[in-house]
Amino acid sequence: MPRIAVVNRDLFNPYESELMVNLCPVNRKGEPCITISPLDKKINIDEKMCIGCGICVNRSTPGSIHIINLPDELASKPIHRYGQNGFHLYNLPVPLFGKVVGILGRNGIGKSTALKILSGQFMPNLGGTTEATYDDLISYFKGSEAQDYLERLKNKTIRVSYKPQQVDLIPKATKGTVRQLLERVDEKGQFAQIVKILDLEHVLDNDVSKVSGGELQRVAIAATVLRKADVYFFDEPSSYLDIKQRLNVSRFIRDLADEKTAVMVVEHDLIILDYMTEMIYLLYGKEGVYGICSKIKSTRNGINIYLSGFLRDENMRFRDKAITFKERAEARRGESTVQVSWTGIKKKLGRFSLESAFGSIHRKDIIGILGENGTGKTSFVKILAGVDKPDAGEIDTSIKVSYKPQYLDSSSDELVENVLQDAIAKHNTQVVEPLGLTFLFTRKINELSGGELQRVAIAICLAKEADVYLLDEPSAYLDVEQRLIVSKLIRDFMDLRGKSCMVVDHDLLFLDYLSEKLMVFEGQPAIFGMATGPFPMGEGMTRFLTELALTFRRDPDSGRPRINKEGSVLDREQKSSKKYYYTA
Repeated sequence: MPRIAVVNRDLFNPYESELMVNLCPVNRKGEPCITISPLDKKINIDEKMCIGCGICVNRSTPGSIHIINLPDELASKPIHRYGQNGFHLYNLPVPLFGKVVGILGRNGIGKSTALKILSGQFMPNLGGTTEATYDDLISYFKGSEAQDYLERLKNKTIRVSYKPQQVDLIPKATKGTVRQLLERVDEKGQFAQIVKILDLEHVLDNDVSKVSGGELQRVAIAATVLRKADVYFFDEPSSYLDIKQRLNVSRFIRDLADEKTAVMVVEHDLIILDYMTEMIYLLYGKEGVYGICSKIKSTRNGINIYLSGFLRDENMRFRDKAITFKERAEARRGESTVQVSWTGIKKKLGRFSLESAFGSIHRKDIIGILGENGTGKTSFVKILAGVDKPDAGEIDTSIKVSYKPQYLDSSSDELVENVLQDAIAKHNTQVVEPLGLTFLFTRKINELSGGELQRVAIAICLAKEADVYLLDEPSAYLDVEQRLIVSKLIRDFMDLRGKSCMVVDHDLLFLDYLSEKLMVFEGQPAIFGMATGPFPMGEGMTRFLTELALTFRRDPDSGRPRINKEGSVLDREQKSSKKYYYTA
């Protein structure tokens, strides 16, 4: 059975190196299975000598060493390995002309690596120490669809255009206004058309460094599409966007594919991935250790397989439990005790004004908040949290509130373990361990990725003693599984402790999995916002979806929400009966 050994050099403590060498049974027989690197005094493990005893895994810092027995089908060398005892990627997805193909998988599983290989940004090493050549890759994939794609990439008979994951780095790489950036890359002569479709006209004369995250995301998408290419790659195109913008971008990307054009997308919002793509690849494995790319699936079946955690045709189980959804929106379960109430709230912020006529939060309520960017969701939550005060109106509350802001402070050089002291002491089993934070204890806050920082912020918020918890965009930067873990964790936390929470988010599946009531923010972005509700889930979703002219159904196998095709029989039937949320 093939075996890989991965050492997380960020977590491994060099003071443990001698101990690992002395404990290893192979070393004790006089063979150098574990050796100490002269560069950083940390260990290297010879995978061929390793017998998989697990002693080093159990005796080292948690999460710092992984010994993995892989299926026999993966006895061949990986596509890429990040150095000795580094992350391994097996197999590659392949773009299909005329199709939008998705890639679904956890963070740290190799999705972005696969895109960079396919877009020609770097050459993999096929598990060796030097870069492979295109001839090596073509030989490796001989007889598969990847062979034809790689031959065309080698011969430069196809051009690619790539939208990176980290759009926040764009201002560091380019200067000038949005207009100047987009005009520089316009190879199609479609500047005006694409700017209008992506609603960028109002920011064209803004400096690139002064636009918001959502605007920067749409600028990056526009810049990618303005280039003449045969294959377009989009790495997480929905980040920072509200649901209306996500749907608009999805339609735009979907329309790019034709017989001469292929599109490939990495996306964590399952509703958007389902809406945008026709086929998908699943990447599974262990984050930061290894990733395996599945065979291609139809989008519906692929997502359901991913949620089930079992690839039947490859006889591979990659999750212990299936993820399932409620058959219908649950009825309100909150108690009659009012925790917070408000009447006649008004707030002026520059030229933007926010209003809310009345509303209340009851004990054990779990309330989702939906609305376009710029309609006052964050401003309203800040008022309830006591961060800002309203200009008019009353808030009746005598209870404690815990608030997780939308934007997280990553400047601290404190250790994660110190920041999470309260969470570890009070809710280690219930919060810290499910969020996977134990492996981050020795890291500094300013060393964390966006997803790691988000999970730490959620734990800090829940660790505070409060009656109402307010979380602003807790799904940002998280992958599909982390989002569902967080939503279940929040539900269970509120159940067990008899608390209430309000959650602002743009991922409809995340809110569907979590919420039992809904507030809807309406109005004109950056001009006026009206907070309505809380409503029962069905009523609130119908109100929100009516504005978008969309209807939702439940998938019969997984129970997950799916968008009906516009104009389909089911879409027309649900609209005529005013049941936009589900027929059930």
